[in-house]
Amino acid sequence: MEKQTITIYDVAREANVSMATVSRVVNGNPNVKPVTRKKVLEVIDRLDYRPNAVARGLASKKTTTVGVIIPNVSNMFFSSLARGIDDVATMYKYNIILTNSDGESAKEVSVLNNLLAKQVDGIIFMGHHITDEIRGEFSRSKTPVVLAGSIDPDEQVGSVNIDYTAATKDAVSLLAKNGNEKIAFISGALIDPINGHNRLTGYKEALKEADLAYNEGLIFETPYSFKDGLALVDRLLNSGATAAYVTDDELAIGILDGLLDRGINVPEEFEIITSNNSLLTEVARPRLTSISQPLYDLGAVSMRLLTKLMNKEEVEEKTITLPYHIVEKGSSK
Repeated sequence: MEKQTITIYDVAREANVSMATVSRVVNGNPNVKPVTRKKVLEVIDRLDYRPNAVARGLASKKTTTVGVIIPNVSNMFFSSLARGIDDVATMYKYNIILTNSDGESAKEVSVLNNLLAKQVDGIIFMGHHITDEIRGEFSRSKTPVVLAGSIDPDEQVGSVNIDYTAATKDAVSLLAKNGNEKIAFISGALIDPINGHNRLTGYKEALKEADLAYNEGLIFETPYSFKDGLALVDRLLNSGATAAYVTDDELAIGILDGLLDRGINVPEEFEIITSNNSLLTEVARPRLTSISQPLYDLGAVSMRLLTKLMNKEEVEEKTITLPYHIVEKGSSK
């Protein structure tokens, strides 16, 4: 037999109060007498009443739901950000709909439109590259959007990041200081502004300060995965590089394992610095030297910024930069 749906009307009738009183109790409004609140909560518990979020959304024009778009939910960088987003969303009583875009522009547009069709109040977008298509969808929807760990070069959309240029410069400068003259730059697609502009600029600045020549043969673009790191090793060694700055931890571990498989000692013969300081950098042997980004905070601050935009609160700065530092471990000298 199908379970009967309990409505706010049923609770009000059973508790002998108005539906407005039940609504105030459910929403935590303090303007309810303690004895009345207790009676209503007892009825809610006995009837197993659960407020209908869709109905509440229709009445308030808000769904208290936020859509989160992630390129790869299994990547530890993005999953760490998602944890920060979820904790702050819970604090502000928002529900999360998590979607995976695979980093493909067509799928990004598709999942965004699916979320907008669900009447989400806001969007947190994590993607490697803000395409014209996705930017157009952001603009057309009028729904507040915040980028987490992604940048908008035009700064039209709110974003939370670290200073990727300065962080990369510090990492490459450390490798240069350790005596490496051929330092590889290994990243995802350079069409992504974080890689092709911010990080590459930091790489070039570090080389210039160290009096080292920029060589395009030391620039490698590759997908972010362990197997792609393994596959890159022969090309990396053939380039003559003795060190590498890598923009993803899983990719860096693939490179590390490939080097060790070929009898290359790390860091004695080849140094690696990676970018996210996720748990992967700790389980690797040797442990990986890394830029330390406040991954949880990137997510948490993104969600807090979005709550302000959704509630039309005053926002002093839509482009937020969080601090970073270099954690030296076993893959650098």
